[in-house]
Amino acid sequence: MIAADRPVQRPAAAKLLAVDSEGRFSHISRDHFVELLRPGDLIVANDAATLPASLHGVHLPTGEAMEARLAGWSGATASDVSHFAAVIFGAGDYHTRTEHRLAPPPLAAGDRLRLGPLTATIVRTLGHPRLVSLEFDGTSDAIWNGIARHGRPIQYAHIAEPLALWDVWTVLAGPPVAFEPPSAGFVLSWGIIEQLHQRGIQLATITHAAGISSTGDDELDKRLPLPEPYRIPEATANAIAAARTRGARIVAIGTTVVRALEHAAGTDGVVRPGDGVATQRIDSTTHVRVVDGVLTGTHEPGTSHHDLLAAFATPATLSSIDRELDAHEYRTHEFGDSVFIERAEQSQVLIFGLFRRQQPDYRQRGRG
Repeated sequence: MIAADRPVQRPAAAKLLAVDSEGRFSHISRDHFVELLRPGDLIVANDAATLPASLHGVHLPTGEAMEARLAGWSGATASDVSHFAAVIFGAGDYHTRTEHRLAPPPLAAGDRLRLGPLTATIVRTLGHPRLVSLEFDGTSDAIWNGIARHGRPIQYAHIAEPLALWDVWTVLAGPPVAFEPPSAGFVLSWGIIEQLHQRGIQLATITHAAGISSTGDDELDKRLPLPEPYRIPEATANAIAAARTRGARIVAIGTTVVRALEHAAGTDGVVRPGDGVATQRIDSTTHVRVVDGVLTGTHEPGTSHHDLLAAFATPATLSSIDRELDAHEYRTHEFGDSVFIERAEQSQVLIFGLFRRQQPDYRQRGRG
C-alpha cells in the first residue's frame, strides 16, 4: 500500500475494496459506497471532533524541549479536562517518523511541563517511561483555551504540510473528545448522507474518544488502543434495536464504532444507551454480537486496527485483502482509501481465532 500524503478527505479518485460475507471482492469508487447498502440498513458513525492534541513545550526540571501528545482521557468520561494520558517525545516534530523521534528526558512523578500557555504536572508514569498521566493547572476554560490556541492536530511524517484542525474533523464532528480523527467518517459528505436518506438507509451516531494510533515504540504500541470513553444516545440504541428486530444490517463507520457498540452490548447482545469506557481489544477471538459490517481505512498488518478486522473475516480472507490492496495500490493512513467488510459466519472466524490464540506472536507492527 502507498501512504496517503495529502490531507484531502474525499479525493475524487478514492477507492473502496468491498468484501462480502463469502470473501468475494469488488473494487469500486468510494463515492459509490451507498450502492453496497440495502434499504433498511442502519449506518452508525462516530461524531467526535478531534482535539489539537499535540502540545510542544519544555520539561522544566531539565529545560529540554519536548512534545506531549495527548493520548487518552484519564477518567471514565471526557468531562474532566484537567487529566489526560499522554505520550511524551523529545525535541523535534512530525517531520521525523515516530520510531525515529528522540526520547524525552527521564520523566518522574512531580515533574513540571510548560506547554505554551499551559502548565502541567506529571502525576505518574503509566507502566512505560514515555506514557504518563498529566494534570493541567487552571480552570476548565483556561485549559480548553490553551489547548485550542497552542495545540496542533497529531500528525505523522507521511504528510508533509501542517494539518489544520478542519482537516481532521468529519462532517458530523460534534463534541471535541477524539485525539486522532475517526477518519473512516471522511467517506461521509452531505451528498452521501442525502443519498442514504433517499434509499431508506438510516444514519445514527455515537461519540467515541478515538485515541492515539502510533507511539513509535513497539512495546507501547502493543498496549494500543488505550481505554476510550464513549457515549451512546438513547435514539441510537433504539435504532439498533429496531434494525435487529426487522433483520436489517448494522454497519459501523470505523473501528471506533465497532469497539463502542461491542463493548456496550450486554451478555444478551443488547446495546444500551449511556456512557462507558471501551477497554477491550477486538481480534479474531472476539465474538461480534452487534455489527454486521464495517467500513474502515486500509490498515497495516500487526496494528490493532488490522487485528480488529480479524473479528469480521477469516485469516485467508484478510490475507487476500492485504494482497488486493497492495496489487491495486490502495492508499493507507487517515486520508487514504477504504475497505468495506461484511461479517463472515462467526463460527468460521472464531475457529481460526482459537487456533491463533495458541500460536506464538511473530507480528511486525506498522507505524507512520
